[in-house]
Amino acid sequence: MGVVQEAEVEAEKSTLSLHWVGVACGLAAAAWLGTAEAPVKLASADVPPFIVTLGMVLGVFLARLTLPVLLKGAGFVVKDLRQNAHLMVWALLAGALWVVANTLTVFAIKNVGLSIAFPLWNMNSLVGLFWGWLLFRELRGAGARCWAQVFGGAAALVAGAAVLAWATTNRSPGAGGHPWLGVLAALGAGALWGTQYICYRKAYLSGMNPLSFVTVIAFSELASTLVLGAVFAGGMVSLGHQCVAAKPYMFWLFLGGICWVFGDLFQQYAAKYVGIGRGMPLANTNQLWGLAWGALVFGELSAISAQARLLVLLGSLVMIVGVVLIGSASAPASEQESWRRAVRRECDRYGLDRVRVASLVSGDDPEARQSSRRHWWEALVPLCALGVMAWLATFVELPHIALHLGWAICLLVATFGFLLASGLLLWKRTRFS
Repeated sequence: MGVVQEAEVEAEKSTLSLHWVGVACGLAAAAWLGTAEAPVKLASADVPPFIVTLGMVLGVFLARLTLPVLLKGAGFVVKDLRQNAHLMVWALLAGALWVVANTLTVFAIKNVGLSIAFPLWNMNSLVGLFWGWLLFRELRGAGARCWAQVFGGAAALVAGAAVLAWATTNRSPGAGGHPWLGVLAALGAGALWGTQYICYRKAYLSGMNPLSFVTVIAFSELASTLVLGAVFAGGMVSLGHQCVAAKPYMFWLFLGGICWVFGDLFQQYAAKYVGIGRGMPLANTNQLWGLAWGALVFGELSAISAQARLLVLLGSLVMIVGVVLIGSASAPASEQESWRRAVRRECDRYGLDRVRVASLVSGDDPEARQSSRRHWWEALVPLCALGVMAWLATFVELPHIALHLGWAICLLVATFGFLLASGLLLWKRTRFS
């Protein structure tokens, strides 16, 4: 048996455990992406929509540069980027797609309201599933049962999200009134978010480390947001004035961006180890966490009818069924072979070492399992991040929003529980490979 075949056999043996690593990462991603909505809610009522986006992206930029250095060190990240320089353009593209999609959601909510817009852009799960099948051989040879589990689970998540949005938000069109524009914007956001998953999967089939990938994404997101901000705000000077005016709320926006990065990082690992067809729908259950924060902590459902509450329960149960279906749909041997064909295709396209990439894709990166050399100045990175947050805290203003502290503590404990459990599982199995 050749060296490449031996590496692929080992990769097949590890697939089952990697499946559950990916599922755990997808669920942790949902918890943190949903929790990110809580601090943003504390600021969004008094801040223009695009400044909310900019504040979050600034927090995202801060966290994307800090977490990779904390987890693996700057030397590891730089080396991985050098080895995968051909993939950096895909990271830049992913960041730009995310920013444009996020901006489109502002127009969608403005023109048709959240209850219509959310289910439309949540179709990104199905878009990602299609790209995974078409471009990366996901679900090829998986069999009818596995197809039914994955596609049925994704459809259940979209349907459950639609029911939740319908039950918990205003059903009338948003003020300002161009419904066709709102629908197009929501569909465009979903298509772009689903398409950006191509960038994720392409990078990870070539062996790039998610920590390196998100570092490059940070610069693309910030640059794209500043360009769009200058366009919508009438120039950089006007944008700067709006940011200064929103300074009392920037702490909450930065905090929301930091929480979002934790979720997105888990989402990246889910895309790597179970594919975009399975990983992204699991991450999209963040709506359940957002609902929990809104209902239990901020009391957003206190005024809705009994019928609406039944719809909330129904939508939640449908989404949970979707999670169970997708979580139990581990890739059979025939699909694993199809994935390996996609890996070999990427290796041949870019002249990569098949043995090395097979190990990287299976979570067995030898370099990730070694203690990388750390430099003294790396300690300054998290210290600077803490300094920025401490400085923003000096300007913070608590909004006049009633909240239930007990439920907030419970949800935070659960969120950090997912971080600890999934993070330890990821570290034990892959060393953040």
